[in-house]
Amino acid sequence: MRAVLVVNPQATSTTAAGRDVLAHALASTLKLDVVETRYRGHAADAARAAVVEGVDLVIAHGGDGTVNEVVNGMFSAAPAGTAPMPTLGVVPGGSANVFARALGLPKDPVEATHRLLRAVETGSGRWVGLGRANDRWFTFNAGVGWDADVVAEVERLRAGGREVSPALYARIALACYFRVARHKPLISVRVDDEEPVADLHTAFVTNTDPWTYLGPRPVRMNPETSFDTGLGVFSLRSMDAYSVLHHVAQMLRGRAKPHGRNSFRRADVGRLHVTCQEPLRLQVDGDNLGERSVIEFTSVPDALRVAV
Repeated sequence: MRAVLVVNPQATSTTAAGRDVLAHALASTLKLDVVETRYRGHAADAARAAVVEGVDLVIAHGGDGTVNEVVNGMFSAAPAGTAPMPTLGVVPGGSANVFARALGLPKDPVEATHRLLRAVETGSGRWVGLGRANDRWFTFNAGVGWDADVVAEVERLRAGGREVSPALYARIALACYFRVARHKPLISVRVDDEEPVADLHTAFVTNTDPWTYLGPRPVRMNPETSFDTGLGVFSLRSMDAYSVLHHVAQMLRGRAKPHGRNSFRRADVGRLHVTCQEPLRLQVDGDNLGERSVIEFTSVPDALRVAV
């Protein structure tokens, strides 16, 4: 089996020695090429080339951003349903690894590699649905407004050499909350063919559950959402501190469905049209895409096979 291992050497949990061990283990079973990313978009370029060359398996070793780049690179070479697509393998190497954890993969890279090799040997895998935000694919979440502001600020600090931690995310989320709370609601959401819902402050879009993790703790925004369903959406009508804290507590409590008159929530959505009265930031899988005024979210069932 031909495989390409796409490695992000800057990912939080990757080391040169660890990468060598993983590559050696994979090469014992696979005809393996290794690509270490050197620039933003390199993982997408490597995945695109792998599809064109007819590679059987593309392995992403890095954080969720690396996985997202690889997935987008694969589909840019062969849009959904137009050509055979390689299987995706994931070896976590980032700080959150939401996609891998949602698939039930071990967080430890060595354990995840052994799991991947067993999947290759036995042919084990599953089909997962993905989401699209305009022309960008995402694997586990996307968002407009508050969470996208948090992602943009974290990216800025990381680029300056700051180490990212759950505590840093929490501090930035609080600072961004105060900024968002001062503004009037700017977002309108239309789910499938329903009437639009206006005057919303945020739009959190989920492709699976949990939506993300706060360290070891899962954040469950739409528990009915999975890789086998349509998208979920959760929005806030009010940024009142009590209301926000109430919903955050619900999300951290377990599998309870966040609810209340100050929120709007839907599950198993096929299409979601988001309109902003003025451009707001958009993030997908923790990657800041800049500001948008109109975003069309689409659920694509059984889009990609993943070795698990």
